[in-house]
Amino acid sequence: MDSGTYKLYHEDDFDSRQHLQSYFSDNPDKVSKEDSLIFPIENLIKTFTEGHIKGDVLIDISHSSMIHHLFAACDFFKHIIVLKVNDRCIMELKRWVDERTGAFEWGHVTKLHGDTELNSNHLQDKEGKVRSALHHVLKCDFEKENIIDPIVLPPADCIISAWFLDVISKDQDDYRRYLRKFSRLLKPGGHIILIGCLDITYFTVGKHTFHALNYDEDFARKALVGEGFIVDLCKVKKRADVNDHIDYKAVIFIAAHKEM
Repeated sequence: MDSGTYKLYHEDDFDSRQHLQSYFSDNPDKVSKEDSLIFPIENLIKTFTEGHIKGDVLIDISHSSMIHHLFAACDFFKHIIVLKVNDRCIMELKRWVDERTGAFEWGHVTKLHGDTELNSNHLQDKEGKVRSALHHVLKCDFEKENIIDPIVLPPADCIISAWFLDVISKDQDDYRRYLRKFSRLLKPGGHIILIGCLDITYFTVGKHTFHALNYDEDFARKALVGEGFIVDLCKVKKRADVNDHIDYKAVIFIAAHKEM
């Protein structure tokens, strides 16, 4: 398939429920949970429990309607604000927040946290803690100067962005431009955590093939430094298995802080 015919996550119809089922469910027939779930969760837990990243406000700007990364964060931030570019992603996430019938089940992720934190009773409360802390789910537009105009957000202590820059950036200039807009949402000295795929060009959701930005570890590091960040941690994991649904070669986890 010609890459010029790939759909765009933020411009074309994107089925967030089907995406969750394909990449973040407990279904072994799709992408390995080692890459999409275990690697991010282990690194998030380690990063937050070290105690350097915490505060009042966490802003999440992530792909689709995933929430598994917020389980690790909810003990360290009082307020969570989630930004989405797609209405369907917002509706799917709110279905889980409001505990509606048919919401996507994240019980397998609770178990993964339990395997890591060894405190399953505490983790059973985490879904409630995330729901309580998640005060706003807002639509944003990254082509605007203020991406949630006319709302003005409080400066964030931390931003988490999982796989979002991969799918919204048409080229490397876009990646740097959007990263600059992330930076404006942070307090001086605030932290950013990026999770993404390296050497990727596409991913599929059902019968549809979507664009993803091809970049490597060196580019991700330099993009952060170029926007005034100091990289504190960078972990790269080679792809666990191969299938035709997505063509990445590795997963990257980067934690950095904004220079004062």
